[in-house]
Order: sequence, then structure tokens, then C-alpha cells
Amino acid sequence: MCHMTEPHSPGNTPSLQKLFLTGLLTLFPIWLTWVVVKFVFVLLSGISAPLINVMAQQITARFPRTLGVIDDSWVQNTLSMIATLAVIVLVGLLARRVIGQRLLAWFEKLMLRIPLANIIYTSSRKLLDILQTKPGNTQRVVLIDFPHREMKSVGLVTRVMKEEGTGRELAAVYVPTTPNPTSGYLEIVPVELLTPTDWTVDQAMSFIISGGAVAPESMPFTRAVDRTP
Repeated sequence: MCHMTEPHSPGNTPSLQKLFLTGLLTLFPIWLTWVVVKFVFVLLSGISAPLINVMAQQITARFPRTLGVIDDSWVQNTLSMIATLAVIVLVGLLARRVIGQRLLAWFEKLMLRIPLANIIYTSSRKLLDILQTKPGNTQRVVLIDFPHREMKSVGLVTRVMKEEGTGRELAAVYVPTTPNPTSGYLEIVPVELLTPTDWTVDQAMSFIISGGAVAPESMPFTRAVDRTP
């Protein structure tokens, strides 16, 4: 008894373009995760790399047969990252104790005496402190009309100021870029033109880094001044 195979209809066969898009969308999260992990890995391993390299050379010179594998670059990079993570955890532990707070105060005084470094350090320190507190009566995470009126961008209010002469409230809003929130734009926006949200900074960062994939079911869009009572 012979079995007849049904011919494939053109409508059921996915096109090359659809297959390509499906594969691209499947691989994109994996690629993005790899890029972020690789960036963090290289950054953390590079901090302790000089010290680890010197120690590795001394160890392999004394024990070439048993510990010669330490001379491999991937081993040194891994040890450098582990060492950096250990230092970060140690600093966090010390920062919660009196002796650590005294050392941190001494380090801050030292940084303030170094030209250029004092500007970078104090600015980044103030930014981290500001993001941990609510800016007065204004929400921390807001939406602004950027790059034009019919589009919105997620921004973080870093400071609320007064307009000279009128006393109008102005907000300094940092607009991070996707998927790297460490770069972005600084916009000066009147407070009444902000669209407030109830998001936390962590929720906003997840939204930005994921390219909008990690988002709530609903979000505000219309500015408060444009809403009809």
C-alpha cells in the first residue's frame, strides 16, 4: 500500500526572510546578554589585571609544572575578576563599619585635592546620592517630550531649580540611551511639562536596558498640564 505525501503549499512554507527574522529575534537577547557580560567581565578583570599578572609570573617561575596553567590569559582574567569582586564586597563591608567610614572620609579628602579627579568624583558621588532620594515634590522617573512633542523619552530627574526672574520650577532630566544607560542626554525641562510616573529607578533601568521589552502593561503618556479634569 503506497502512501501519498501531501504537497507543501506555498502559504505553509516560511520564507527565507521570516526564518531570518525569527533567528535574529531569537539570538538578539543572547547576543545582548553576552555583550553586557563581556563588558562587565573585561571591566572588572582589567582593574586587578596588573597585580594578578605579576603574581602569576612569580608563581609560574617557582612552580612551572604544577601551577604553570596560571600563566594562561583566561585564567589570569578570571582571577582578576574574582579579585576585583572580592575587593568590592570588602569595601561594601567596611563602608558599613566605623573604620571603613573613616577610611572613606580620608579617601574623599584626598580626591578633593587632586585636580580634575575631584570634579569627576564629586559629580558622580552627588549623582548617586541624588538618585537614592526623591527630588522634592517631583517624581524621580518621568517622561519628557523628546526628541519632539509626539514622542516620549524616559528620564531621571536629578535636580529641581528655579528660573531666574520668574521663579518657575525647572528640572534637570538625564535621559539614558538604550541599551547602555551610562551615556545619554541632559535636558532642562519645566516641571509642569513633565509626565510623572510611579516607576522606581530600577524599573526604569530595566525598561531602558531591555529596549522596552521589560515594561508595565500601561504607562502614562499625556502631560499633566494637557489632561482634562
